[in-house]
Amino acid sequence: MNITAGKYKGQKILSPDESITRPTLSKVRMSVFNTLQAMIDFEGTSFLDMYSGSGIMGLEALSRGFSRVVMVEKNRKIYNVIKSNIKKYEKDNNIRLFLGDSLKVCEKLEPFDIIYIDPPYFSGVYEKSLEIASKICNGIIILEHVVDVDLTGFEVLKQKKYGDKCITFLKHNT
Repeated sequence: MNITAGKYKGQKILSPDESITRPTLSKVRMSVFNTLQAMIDFEGTSFLDMYSGSGIMGLEALSRGFSRVVMVEKNRKIYNVIKSNIKKYEKDNNIRLFLGDSLKVCEKLEPFDIIYIDPPYFSGVYEKSLEIASKICNGIIILEHVVDVDLTGFEVLKQKKYGDKCITFLKHNT
């Protein structure tokens, strides 16, 4: 798996065991960030990946110029793979990785401009994740999902389908 664009374009990323994670495909990552770039300027903005999995979304954000990137991963084995991947980017000093349950860790974090939510598809944590994200997001929430999610209280800015997967860009109605 490689970073698709930005200052680290082409850098190879170790992928955790795919029986545990399902890394977002490169064409989907490219589409997410291209869509996002049409909406906002990345310079000076922050990015939270609530369910990091392989860590590729956070590393893409870092590569594309986000000023602060935070990733949260619950599984220690996957966390260790992500940790080894980000070692070569730590000199940027604007990337952090937390080990723990996203629903607990993220409640304690400072606000972010962009929050990416891609939990295990049938985990039942979408609505709770959105509730937490709405409290700590100053901008856009991006939701990757295959199941219907209650989006009450959110404005759908854009939605794209890739096979059975949806990428939904949201703004919390305050």
